[in-house]
Amino acid sequence: MNRILEGLRVVEGSAFIAAPLGGMTLAQMGADVIRFDPIGGGLDWNRWPVTDSGRSLYWVGLNKGKRSIAINLREDEGRELARALITAPGENSGIFLTNFAPSGWLAYDKLREDRDDLIMMNILGHSDGSSAVDYTVNCAVGYPYTTGNAERDAPVNHVFPGWDAVCGVTASTGILAAERHRRLTGEGQYISLALSDVAYAMVGNFGHIAEAQIKKETRPPYGNDLYGAFGRDFGTRDGRRIMIVAITRRQWSELVKVVGMEEEAARIAESTGRNLNDEGDRFEARDAIADVVRPWVESRSLSDVETAFDGTGVCWGLYQDFVEMVEGDPRCSPANPMFQELDQPGVGHYLVPGSPLDFGAAPRETVRPAPQLGENTDEVLSTILGLGDGQLGDLHDRGIVAGPSTN
Repeated sequence: MNRILEGLRVVEGSAFIAAPLGGMTLAQMGADVIRFDPIGGGLDWNRWPVTDSGRSLYWVGLNKGKRSIAINLREDEGRELARALITAPGENSGIFLTNFAPSGWLAYDKLREDRDDLIMMNILGHSDGSSAVDYTVNCAVGYPYTTGNAERDAPVNHVFPGWDAVCGVTASTGILAAERHRRLTGEGQYISLALSDVAYAMVGNFGHIAEAQIKKETRPPYGNDLYGAFGRDFGTRDGRRIMIVAITRRQWSELVKVVGMEEEAARIAESTGRNLNDEGDRFEARDAIADVVRPWVESRSLSDVETAFDGTGVCWGLYQDFVEMVEGDPRCSPANPMFQELDQPGVGHYLVPGSPLDFGAAPRETVRPAPQLGENTDEVLSTILGLGDGQLGDLHDRGIVAGPSTN
């Protein structure tokens, strides 16, 4: 594994996407991330997509490289074990990542009684502590009303949990910042990160809040058109679909040259009064531009288009479904150093990504599979908490902890 964070230990109590992704982000940089779950699995143990046998591909996908312990969290003794693990001594430990409610035994002040410099990253739905998921956040931040086609008189949700993804990576960044602060000052801290705050922050960062306040208008949906520049999808002669984008002046000039539309571009500029070297003006003239590009693409096969665009400054991409991507895209294959073939216990042999970060000081190494639920229970409790074989056997017998299990 990448060893940038080697020696750092993070305890994770989590479910769903943002928190597990935050932990995995750290694990893929070499941190020892120990996830605790209830015996039998938590809320996301069986979440779709699943294999034909019911094994969650979602769970193994977000927990690669971690260690797993299974504890009966309904019993005081089980909660005390989790608490002891969270607050275990050591300058590189005492870091807790969770999206569980910070109350009762998981309250920061309560945990801090055992370790004053504890770092706790708590992911919330809303900043007031109320519940939210990606879909309930996304519907509130405007994007579904700019997604889809104008002919559809209803909002359109995206299927990518983007706010969860950004939240998870933000959480890992926050943990590293807090760990640096502790090294410099000796102080731990509680960090709250609300999923909805992540979304509203990004909407503001992208200019949409200012646009709404200053222009006092709601942006309509434009289908697959790129807002503010030229970008549209086109079909090839052999039934494939591509996206062509011209944001920069060079991308535009290269598209004009390859398509051979110099005269048409001049005519469009004259008839519309637009300066097509300006990206905003290209957006306003997008339909006229597309009327020229469309027949050029439709008269060619995908191979012809690839040949014409190869080595030029034209910016374009091919629409692919998941199977097409896996079977035909070299960027989603072992040809890309980020990917490796992995034997995942309970699932089988398939392609998995490591970290997209490529550190010069720590070359990418073998991706570790996700653990079986409870795979590391005895190892973690013996090495970190110092429990002996007899104590572990007693805990197993009484149902306080459990060993490896699959769906």
